Amino acid sequence: MEKEALISAIKEIVSPYTEDKTTLENISEETDFITDLKVNSANLVDIVLDIEEKFGIEIDNDSMAKMLNVKAAMEIIEAKLAENDRK
Repeated sequence: MEKEALISAIKEIVSPYTEDKTTLENISEETDFITDLKVNSANLVDIVLDIEEKFGIEIDNDSMAKMLNVKAAMEIIEAKLAENDRK
């Protein structure tokens, strides 16, 4: 999946959970979900569930714990999609 399309999909998923809409408009790979977008930890779980649903993937607890910023989320999504392609 193209990088910009993936960032756009993540932005769409995160939108209902963030209090900082200005930062969301300027989302990048370096954007941190908790410190930059002010997403609380409970909502971070909701974001992971929404990502699983949108991309048809399953994110294990170890991967979930690493999904603290956009870049990590992108890497995990791409890895899981590649894993699904091999099945």
